[in-house]
Amino acid sequence: MTAVAQHYFSPRPRAAHRRGTVHVVLPDVYLDLETDTGVFSRQRLDPGTRLLLDVAPAPPSRGDLLDLGCGYGPLALVMAARAPGAMVWAVDVNERALSLCAANAARAGLRNVRCCVPGDPAVPARFACLWSNPPARIGRQALHGLLGAWLSRLAPGGSGYLVAQRHLGADSLHRWLAGQGWDVTRIAARAGYRVLRVCCAGGTG
Repeated sequence: MTAVAQHYFSPRPRAAHRRGTVHVVLPDVYLDLETDTGVFSRQRLDPGTRLLLDVAPAPPSRGDLLDLGCGYGPLALVMAARAPGAMVWAVDVNERALSLCAANAARAGLRNVRCCVPGDPAVPARFACLWSNPPARIGRQALHGLLGAWLSRLAPGGSGYLVAQRHLGADSLHRWLAGQGWDVTRIAARAGYRVLRVCCAGGTG
């Protein structure tokens, strides 16, 4: 088995199952999420994800919302709980993560979550909002391609909220996005993580 087969961005992780639980405790949302080997941050809520949950404004109350790289679902499920009238699309290449996300949504009674692989034809062409803790470890070029493709699907006036670690290139990502013509603002920084708001130049979010 190669090391790559164990990465959380592998489509079908082959690591033996080892279930766990992560608690998401926010002022307005409490979730118990099942996790497993082969998914991102299976033992605890990643501090970058926590920062994004703490500082991102409330998602739009209607429309299609996106969690890009959903993992077992902390961002997607919080979006769904905060915007029950919206549809949250939880997208990931990792089939084990998608299965966990779907089960966690069902357990939490969140019917407005759809878990899909990126190429699923059901995924909408436009989104009112995007939240993501993107997979920086796939490499800079691949990450730029991923974010460029999905940010371009933001509807007019829509915003993306990304969290990234400084030592994994958060500041260079900020510069790259700005260089691509996006309006990028760092809205928070904590413990080496940055949260970036991304929208079309001249737009609002």
